[in-house]
Amino acid sequence: MSFPFHTLMVQGTTSDAGKSTVVAALCRLLARRGIAVAPFKPQNMALNSGVTADGGEIGRAQALQALAAGIAPHTDMNPVLLKPCSDTGAQVIIHGQPRADMHARDYHRYKPLAMEAVLTSYHRLRRQYGAIIVEGAGSPAEINLRDRDIANMGFAEAVDCPVILVADIDRGGVFAHLVGTLDCLSASERERIVGFVINRFRGDIGLLEPGLDWLEERTGKPVLAVLPYLHGLFLDAEDAVQPEQRAGGSFRVAVPALPRISNHTDFDALRAHPGVDLRFVGPGQPLPTCDLVILPGSKNTRADLAWLQAQGWQPALLRHLRYGGRLIGICGGFQMLGMAVHDPESVEGAAGSSAGLGLLALDTTLTRSKRLAQVHGRCAFAEAAVAGYEIHMGRSSGPALARPAFFIEGKAEGAVSEDGQVLGTYLHGLFDLPGACDALLRWAGIGEGGGAAADLAGLREQSLDRIADAASPLLAALDGLPVQRPQPEGVKVGGPDHAGAPPAPRTS
Repeated sequence: MSFPFHTLMVQGTTSDAGKSTVVAALCRLLARRGIAVAPFKPQNMALNSGVTADGGEIGRAQALQALAAGIAPHTDMNPVLLKPCSDTGAQVIIHGQPRADMHARDYHRYKPLAMEAVLTSYHRLRRQYGAIIVEGAGSPAEINLRDRDIANMGFAEAVDCPVILVADIDRGGVFAHLVGTLDCLSASERERIVGFVINRFRGDIGLLEPGLDWLEERTGKPVLAVLPYLHGLFLDAEDAVQPEQRAGGSFRVAVPALPRISNHTDFDALRAHPGVDLRFVGPGQPLPTCDLVILPGSKNTRADLAWLQAQGWQPALLRHLRYGGRLIGICGGFQMLGMAVHDPESVEGAAGSSAGLGLLALDTTLTRSKRLAQVHGRCAFAEAAVAGYEIHMGRSSGPALARPAFFIEGKAEGAVSEDGQVLGTYLHGLFDLPGACDALLRWAGIGEGGGAAADLAGLREQSLDRIADAASPLLAALDGLPVQRPQPEGVKVGGPDHAGAPPAPRTS
């Protein structure tokens, strides 16, 4: 079967309206039809990212959508990634590689160059795939962000593609969100919207129908589908927000919810483990009694280290270890475990050094070069394979590295303390393989009765199938819309084989 659109954009009335999920569902449904489909997000702002086979970094949601489509993630699927390092600044990643750290105003001036990268990637994908499902960012109704927009209607207008608008009814105000969003758009942008999707509905659909009739009469736009609220999904989160706590098994794991926590998807496998009680500890909360503490990744290691120390975590961790607890540091958390973190080049902020937690005999120096790699290896402390990815700007050195935690491609990686209670690694996703998860939890003391690790990959596939099955009425409604006219190629950048990125901005 065919599909009436070559490119279809999914925008939302708010952040977290369900755009990522709808894109993933449509990718899975079209792949089932045998259509070569690719996801695309022009600009993403997220601290959860993944490493692609071509050695770049993209938003985690686009990696998940590629999995839904049955293809390998590629940097063209998310050509612009913004990783916030403060309330007003972010690291700007173009075509998978860091270009510069920019203040919001500087990035606004840089947007025309970023749009060139967006269109370059889009046209490459358009030549390779029969369908492209595009995800917007935030809301198209943000009036203050309309100028030079590359994430929502600015992109849709540039490539002349239709748009569906998603709203979350579970939060309330769904009709106001949809009507208000339309009212904030220009006439040509309103015309571009082919219909609405109401997401996360639970209840009696009969009670909703009068509202749907009113909405269609008021706007002249069809409600293409009402999608149900699906419980128990295991899908990678896009944003670095504090995830839900999971209180389940008897083995207690605590994770500080750092202000700049990154890649908290590292803990999805623990959330799914039947024997684990996983808890994220927020600001002002004491470290609870637990078996294992994990310091997560961070977009700003020195700032989050200062936050930990101000929250009283340093003496709390020493007390935890005195009572026989175990401690793991991942990426930025690994760097915090050392004696010091140095930033001579102002990679994360003002140049300087910070005293670490002093639990591993190593120092870390932050560098502007970024390590991006998918890796495989084995545990040094057990007979178990491990796989994951590295995303970090820094190099660690010191005697602690002589006691590695893993062997990656035959080389020592990470460190384990002399007393065997502290483990540090740059490896994200270290719990994802069931064998590695079991080995790490045994190292941490879970015991034989703690249960076996969940098959995270299997749970993810089941969840993708569930959201696709639930979205099948949406695909049927889209099939019934008029076939869109062929789109013009629009602006081409650098020719068909151009793979470069726009230059980094001149900084003072």
